[in-house]
Amino acid sequence: MLPASPSCQTPDHPHAGESEAKRRQIMEGASAVFAEHGYEGASMSNIARKAGVSKGTLYNYFTSKADLFTAFVEECSRTKMPSLLASLQSDAPVQDTLLAIAGSMIRLMTLPDSLTLCRIIISEAPHFPHLAECFWQNGPRIAISGMAEWLRTQTDMGRLYVADPVFAAEQFFALCQTRVTHRKRFNLPMTEAEADEGKVITEAVRVFMAAYGPHTAQG
Repeated sequence: MLPASPSCQTPDHPHAGESEAKRRQIMEGASAVFAEHGYEGASMSNIARKAGVSKGTLYNYFTSKADLFTAFVEECSRTKMPSLLASLQSDAPVQDTLLAIAGSMIRLMTLPDSLTLCRIIISEAPHFPHLAECFWQNGPRIAISGMAEWLRTQTDMGRLYVADPVFAAEQFFALCQTRVTHRKRFNLPMTEAEADEGKVITEAVRVFMAAYGPHTAQG
């Protein structure tokens, strides 16, 4: 079980000689070990060995496995958001943008490290709610917020009719998790993954447009 942690930010460790390159080296080693062994099966010794650093050096950067794993969660979440939200910056038609977002979301959620992270978060959340909160704040919350802002803009322009943009964003991302993502999270066989992914994308957009297209405007 993970120990509780007081905040969502990992503490600063102003040790002499600390460098971003060394931190990156440690994070890459931690990523590999957590992906292979999960949280409970990982140890600071294994992570240090995989990262090619001494255990003492590892503890100079992270005071505990919980501290290191929290940093891993934050980094995984933050580095993936730009690619997911990039489509929201374009002036493409609404339906094209939604198709692009749906495709990006499915690819993001089904990456091996994303699947591993999701499984670990769900497993540890009852014992370590701080970790789940960090994941939510640095991942889903950012995606939902970005999507909601785009939906507000499209509604103002008359391209969509969305009364509750945050709820609608949550709905859209939920639609993107049908079939493919759920099956991969449970390691279920996928005989027609590419075709299923295409269907999820097009049907998520079709259902969303049926609910929030400009034809739904009232008054």
